[in-house]
Amino acid sequence: MSSERSARTGRPVTVTTPAGEARITWFPAPAARLVLALGHGAGGGIEARDLAALAAAAPGHGVSVALVEQPWRVAGKKVAPAPKTLDTGWRAVWPELAAPGLPVVAGGRSAGARVACRTAAELGAHAVLALSFPLHPPGRPEKSRADELLGAGVPTLVVQGGNDPFGRPAEFPSGTYEMAEVPHGDHGFAVAKRSGLTEAQAMEVLTGAVTGWLDRLPA
Repeated sequence: MSSERSARTGRPVTVTTPAGEARITWFPAPAARLVLALGHGAGGGIEARDLAALAAAAPGHGVSVALVEQPWRVAGKKVAPAPKTLDTGWRAVWPELAAPGLPVVAGGRSAGARVACRTAAELGAHAVLALSFPLHPPGRPEKSRADELLGAGVPTLVVQGGNDPFGRPAEFPSGTYEMAEVPHGDHGFAVAKRSGLTEAQAMEVLTGAVTGWLDRLPA
């Protein structure tokens, strides 16, 4: 792996992986005690509202945030590759995420959450944050991906929209993970105007749940 190491400066870091060049954008915390690494979903990048909100909120809690762009996204492709290729890219950036010498919480939204769950144990992740975990394809509850979530093997927080067609909170099986709900949120945590909840309020619910959980994690 080759990289342009600049984790302390907050500038993007390019990492060469077997799947192509990945990119990490750092949001460092002063006197950080943890790193929160977040991958994006299959339909968007690190500009997603939940990832951006956490990048703004977590450093104030002593957690440096690393937003990871998978090689397919860096290359400008429209379609995400197979899960195996996503896992390959994530594994290759892990040494860069661990370089500050701090425990790393692996996480992401949607497909990125699946990657974090699948690789957490082998990479030695401190914990997993699963945002909008896609429990099943919309309308196909029989195609469950619960085994990925339940197999993470480390402390896990799932943050799920109350109206997520990929799995509402009540659909999730029991397990040792924690669940936080963003009321009325869809798969991207967008909320309808008729819900009475604004996007800013929805993000406050999300960031409050995540930072509270991070605060409770031992360093």
